[in-house]
Amino acid sequence: MTLHPVTPAGPRPEQLAVQYDALHAARARTPLVARLYAEAMGEDYPLEINAFSSCDWPLLGLMTARLRMRPGQLLVDAGCGNGGVGLWLARALAVRLEGFDISPVAVAQATARRTEFVPAGHAAFRVARLEASGLRDGCALGVVCVDALGGAADRVVALRELGRVLAPGGRLLLTRALRPGVQPKWEEQAHAAGLILEYVDERPAEPAMWERLYRLWIGHADALRRELGDGPAQNMLIEAHQMLPLLSGRRAVLLTLRRASTSPGTPNSAGTMTHPSRSPDGGSVSTGRTPQ
Repeated sequence: MTLHPVTPAGPRPEQLAVQYDALHAARARTPLVARLYAEAMGEDYPLEINAFSSCDWPLLGLMTARLRMRPGQLLVDAGCGNGGVGLWLARALAVRLEGFDISPVAVAQATARRTEFVPAGHAAFRVARLEASGLRDGCALGVVCVDALGGAADRVVALRELGRVLAPGGRLLLTRALRPGVQPKWEEQAHAAGLILEYVDERPAEPAMWERLYRLWIGHADALRRELGDGPAQNMLIEAHQMLPLLSGRRAVLLTLRRASTSPGTPNSAGTMTHPSRSPDGGSVSTGRTPQ
């Protein structure tokens, strides 16, 4: 899902839901947007997922490894969009899935796709905001949030909410980005949410992908308006023009945040976890779905 706020202060949650609904409904009517994503990502485009984000094959592989989940455990996909990312991970890891998104249309699309990936009863989706998921405390051993945190009305509250649903030993995976010259505060933000910053994995190809995609949107402006309608197309084009000048020198990463085990070295609801050494400086260490 993409769609950055198009007003200076950003739209209210109910306005954002309406914009996302229109975009998801329009995108389902035409293959044009998926074709442009595929052209921008090239061989890294995961066709089956049909994601509206920066999710590519390298990110999927990295998330699979970083989650370290066991079969049957619960994964949460926060800001799930049409559900492709969470459903793919649920199938790959043999885990159960709970997804939520602010858009009722996206949730309906995700719900309709469930049996394409996992057995009946293994995945459920709901309408909810990042700041108020409605999920139980400590219910999940893994949470993923791909290009969605930027759509939260309050990112600090959203991060605390995502941390709240993690069981001891569980992990939260977030895509984040920084403009040139901005120092990250990821460790402090993790600590404020009661979490430990475990890994910072660099995504060096992500900014160039967005640049290619935005230029494709601009180059296909007439086709987007014709096939999506004026409203959704206009929001995409505004995003493209606003974000293009900000991509140069941008740092994109995947953060892995962990809730500490109840007792180090002792099995808990997350099972016995193996904790790799931290690499806080990188390496292996929109309202929406683009740079945050």
